[in-house]
Amino acid sequence: MDANAWLALAALPNMGAHRLKTLYDQAPDWPQGWLAALPAPAASALRLWLDHPNKSPLQAQIDASRGWCEAGPHRHVLYPGHPRWPALLDELPDPPPVLWALGDLDALIGPRLAMVGTRKPTAEGGRNAREFARALAGRGWCVVSGMALGVDGLAQQAALDEGGATVAVLGSGVDVIYPASHRALYRKLTQTPRALVLSEHPPGTRARPAYFPRRNRIVTGLSLGTLVIEATEKSGSLVSARLAVEQGRELFALPGSLYNVQAAGCLSLLKSGAILTRHVDDILEELGHWAGAYLPTAGQALAEPITSAPVQMSDPLTLDTPDTLLAALSSTPTPIDLLVQYTDQSVGECQQRLLMLELEGRVAQQAGGWVRLG
Repeated sequence: MDANAWLALAALPNMGAHRLKTLYDQAPDWPQGWLAALPAPAASALRLWLDHPNKSPLQAQIDASRGWCEAGPHRHVLYPGHPRWPALLDELPDPPPVLWALGDLDALIGPRLAMVGTRKPTAEGGRNAREFARALAGRGWCVVSGMALGVDGLAQQAALDEGGATVAVLGSGVDVIYPASHRALYRKLTQTPRALVLSEHPPGTRARPAYFPRRNRIVTGLSLGTLVIEATEKSGSLVSARLAVEQGRELFALPGSLYNVQAAGCLSLLKSGAILTRHVDDILEELGHWAGAYLPTAGQALAEPITSAPVQMSDPLTLDTPDTLLAALSSTPTPIDLLVQYTDQSVGECQQRLLMLELEGRVAQQAGGWVRLG
């Protein structure tokens, strides 16, 4: 089946992704097997297109997609059987029948990890999003996210800065920038080698609230695992976490302070069995044995070779910076007992160092603990 066939199937009336996948798994012959298996309204629409394409509304949608692809460079329609169709999507009960793609398809070569989190991260959460994304990109992994505000955008920008691969899945058409404030990031994602924007919606589709939960299943479905950086207990990121578990993918979560509401969702995930993650090696230890199947083969070499060399980054808990106490602090108040645990120093040593840092104007004491200034 070629792109035209899949575009026609995707446009059939009253046929969602789940029903199409159920029929696809039965491996019907094209087109007679599909015509026999489809519900009557969908079968009639498909038969009209096959016999008289110029009279079928399906052809207009196919022509629109073809016209979009031909209107500029780096525009593609992906479908099962396409050389760059992500095989992991075939494991989903409701994969998109087609994906519109804008950018470099080489971003889909190699192992992928989803990174998600709150749209309003703390300073520590933002730092962790950037550092984990850089570390993953440096190890040859592709960072997958939704180009949303907060953790998503920070992670994808960091992967780009590292020269790594990243894929953004949108809850709109691939040519619709949402949120509008990420125009610069979108431009980089569509014009940088090994960066790509994907959508299951035809070009020109406006963003709608209902599209974002559906978008999340593709973010997690493309990936071997999902890392949650920060999330409140009612965060949309927990939807992605649930989807990852339902899809049989590994779920990772960063721990955080008991006093940080943005960490509450991650703490709940950890309580429910998510893998506690302090360093990128915690992820690679769990997924490394799977990653080999997704490494480039002959003729698919990445612009930069995958390396197992360690990447320098500050671990959010086992900090190895010269001033471990200062590094352990963020804009979220941290109590003295946690600082003692994080830094492996005595209470007296922590108090003495905090006093010196306070005199220097670098930290301050607030309700709930100590914070770093500036």
